[in-house]
Amino acid sequence: MQIKETANDGLKRAYSITISAKEIDGRIDSEIKKIAPQVKMPGFRPGKVPANLVRKMHGEQLHAQAVNDMIRESVDKVMTDNELRPAMQPKVELGADYADGKDAKVTVELEVLPQIEAPSVDGLAIERLTVPVSDDQVMDAIKMLAANNKSYKDAAKSKKAADGDQLIIDFVGRVDGVEFEGGKAENTPLVLGSGMFIPGFEDQLTGVKTGDKKTITVTFPEDYQAAHLAGKEAEFDVTVQAVKVEGETEIDDAFAKNFGLDGLDKLKELMRGQLEQETAGLTRTQMKRSLLDQLAAGHDFAVPQGMVDAEFDQIWTQLQQEAARSDDPEAMLKEIEAEKDDYRSIAERRVRLGLLLSEIGQANNVQVTSQEMSMLIQQAAQQYRAEDRERFIQYVQSEPMAAAQLRAPLYEDKVVDFLFDKSEITDREVTREELEAAIEAEETAEAAKPAKKKAPAKKKAPAKKAEDKKADEKPAKKAPAKKAAAKKDEGEKKAPAKKAAAKKPAAKKAPAKKPAAKK
Repeated sequence: MQIKETANDGLKRAYSITISAKEIDGRIDSEIKKIAPQVKMPGFRPGKVPANLVRKMHGEQLHAQAVNDMIRESVDKVMTDNELRPAMQPKVELGADYADGKDAKVTVELEVLPQIEAPSVDGLAIERLTVPVSDDQVMDAIKMLAANNKSYKDAAKSKKAADGDQLIIDFVGRVDGVEFEGGKAENTPLVLGSGMFIPGFEDQLTGVKTGDKKTITVTFPEDYQAAHLAGKEAEFDVTVQAVKVEGETEIDDAFAKNFGLDGLDKLKELMRGQLEQETAGLTRTQMKRSLLDQLAAGHDFAVPQGMVDAEFDQIWTQLQQEAARSDDPEAMLKEIEAEKDDYRSIAERRVRLGLLLSEIGQANNVQVTSQEMSMLIQQAAQQYRAEDRERFIQYVQSEPMAAAQLRAPLYEDKVVDFLFDKSEITDREVTREELEAAIEAEETAEAAKPAKKKAPAKKKAPAKKAEDKKADEKPAKKAPAKKAAAKKDEGEKKAPAKKAAAKKPAAKKAPAKKPAAKK
């Protein structure tokens, strides 16, 4: 086996490997000796089949296996002998003219991880913006919960239904006189004006009374999700079982018990916890961004372009998906196209920070335990159907890169927590609005850094949140990211159907405006 370095430029390396036909043939002979005792052939006693016949029977398979094994071993030797740390999976190619009986000529191309001095973790100073949760905020959240879980009571039978009233209806839908699947239901609640049913359906029920029967005509939207109904005109025979008006919701122990709680005090406690958890998440985002800005400002080194390309592709793919779902896809695509260089700079910053965090973690013996990893795998498996979970677990356990990608977020969080512990932290109380504004200001400032120009007032949200950037101890080629299913437009309507009522109390969260690509 001959190995020759053919390129050494920055982080790029290339090698040529020649495996002689004699070496390959010797490996095949060795394999034949191993399997010959198990080979059976008519006319020969077990284990007595001649080697030439074994080669004739299994030669093609043995040859392919020998070549593959020797290429893998030779690539491993290149990595070991040259002490290389690949940034991503090396590109390995067997010469196109290779054939049985010829030398195998292999090319290996890769980028290596940069040599980074272990960054100092001393002298880090972080201001922690905290948001106290007041009693008034807790009550406001409970009032919002009550508003989202309205109660209704029967109205007088002479009451004509108006916007805000709830109807209990039976209906049967037909297209061209034929009932269609999903177009029939009984005792279905419908609040007029909610926009719950397809356009025109609710409007035609305004003014009905308990016991009324009415046939209404509507047209399904052209973009309706059921293709066989899209754009079709339909008739619905509707029977109004009851007209109900909104009842006054008392915020008391009885209200809390509707959610399976002991009383109002328990609901307040639960709601306070939710609000504190939300603001704590924002505080961590603000602290992490401040920390990463300090690390980025103090370190500038070359990063593997393959890793930058992979990161940028992930950002760009999601940007395009978001643009396609926007109100004006063409304008959105034009805007992000104009900022393409900015997003590539952001991708490079992400990779550099990921490598820095990895180096800090290794230098300070930050570890993800086997127990933590097992829990991660089990949690990730829950997103699959029961019959596929075991297959997913086996896949992660057998594929190092898949395991590394799964492990990366937890590893990064542990490194960040380590750095928080080493930092001088000062607290300052602010309002939630001030905290969100601080996060957005940091993002806007960061957006301006890569291109060294003023950032637009609104940056479109790229692939993922800054705090979600994944760093691994040994960054490797990323497995293809699972695409998030496109969120259905809130205005999209099905054939008349009941919306699910809220089951748990949940404070409505006013999301911060966060450009996701900023790290």
